[in-house]
Parts: sequence; C-alpha cells; structure tokens
Amino acid sequence: MWLWPIAALAALVVVVLGVLYAGHSEPGRVDRWIVEPTADSVRSPWRRVALAIDFLGEPAGAATLVLVAVAGCLLLRRPRAAVFIVAGAGLTVATATLLKHLVGRTIHGEGNLSYPSGHTAFFTALALVVALLAVGQLGLGRAAGTLLVLAAALVAGAAMGWAQVALSAHYATDVLGGWCTALAVVPATASVVDRIADRQRWQRH
Repeated sequence: MWLWPIAALAALVVVVLGVLYAGHSEPGRVDRWIVEPTADSVRSPWRRVALAIDFLGEPAGAATLVLVAVAGCLLLRRPRAAVFIVAGAGLTVATATLLKHLVGRTIHGEGNLSYPSGHTAFFTALALVVALLAVGQLGLGRAAGTLLVLAAALVAGAAMGWAQVALSAHYATDVLGGWCTALAVVPATASVVDRIADRQRWQRH
C-alpha cells in the first residue's frame, strides 16, 4: 500500500515521543510554547466550538459517527467498507489506550493519562478511513489519492487537536502522538481487512 512509508514514519514518531515523555506529568518545551497561552483560555463562541468538536471524540459522539458511517456503507451495499470503519476506528482507539498505560504520561493529576490523545487518534482514524474509501470509490490515482487522504487526516487532526489543547485536555505533543497513531494503525488495518475479504472470496470460488 502506498501509505506504508507514511505509516512507518508515524509509528516512529509515536515511539520517540512516548519514550521522551514516559512517566512525565509536566509539559515539554514545545508544549509550553503552545499550551500556556491557550490552555483553558478559549472564550465563547470558540469555547463552544471546541466543546462541540471534543464531544465527537467522546464515547457517545464517537459511537454516533461510527454508526452513521456504517449505516451509509450498508445502504450502499459495501459491507467490507463497514467492517473497515469499525476495525480502523476501534483498533486505533485500542492502540491509543494501550499506549496511554505503557507511557504513563499524565496531565492534571495522576489518574489522567494523556499520551497519546485518544480523541485525536479516533477522529483522525475515522477521517482516514472515509478518505481511503472515497479514493477507492472515485478511482483516484496514487498522487491524488495520497493528497486527499493526507488532507483529510490533517484537517481532522488539526480540528480535534486544537480543541484538546484549547480545553487544556492534552498537551500539544499528546495530540501529535494521537494523530500519528491513527496514521500508523489505519493502513495496517486496511491491509488486514483486504486480505481477509480476499481470502473469503477465494474460498467461495
């Protein structure tokens, strides 16, 4: 898959940041430059925008987005796409959750594991999956497809990342880690889903 080099680089970033901030409970140099001027200081109407975006990464909001996307795939009779949506988003969130416990970075107290940002990981993963499905549906070439997928990931990651930093829920490097987690996990998930689907098709014939 043409996203493998990007996925490998993203995985490297996740690991490096995880090692750098393992067990930390304070912002790093980059975090101080970004977080301190904005942490929990966003005011209405932008605070409401941040809270609305943040809700899309909460369990209720995330589940709603996934259900709508899956329903759309099933209506279009694309069960493989529906499986990819669930698997891509689910495995990304599971990976981010596992990394939180492995890295042990916290914000606002011992119980608040922060690296990587699960909200950013989920929202980016969903955008990636939808973009990849759109690339296949539209039959775009490698260059155009790569641009569409990366643009979707960048917009989704930037929107959710801004909300998380503005609401002081995460450090900026947590957001970067969550974004890269999605970039690393989704291509691998796509490959696995395609292999399983192709194997089942071959067995039927």
